[in-house]
Amino acid sequence: MFICINQRPEGHPKGCCSGRGSEAIREYFKEEIGRLGLKGRVRANAAGCLDTCQYGPSVVVYPDGVWYRVKNLDDAKEIIERHIQRGETVERLLMPKA
Repeated sequence: MFICINQRPEGHPKGCCSGRGSEAIREYFKEEIGRLGLKGRVRANAAGCLDTCQYGPSVVVYPDGVWYRVKNLDDAKEIIERHIQRGETVERLLMPKA
């Protein structure tokens, strides 16, 4: 999975995922992956801008190519439990189609 941690100057019209807590979300994903013994199967990689700033923090899960908007740690937990562990897409967190 890739988690956008792009940082823009304060007040930038697009905003940024980092300013919305994406670094803490990435750390949570990393900790949970380790705690659940998923290292080697799943990685929580930092990404630059994924060009979905208006929806961020943005997370994309590969190889599935599923794009999520993750607002808080509860959303991240749901992605771990449902998508990563059970292979279910978390419909309510899907990134809107452009």
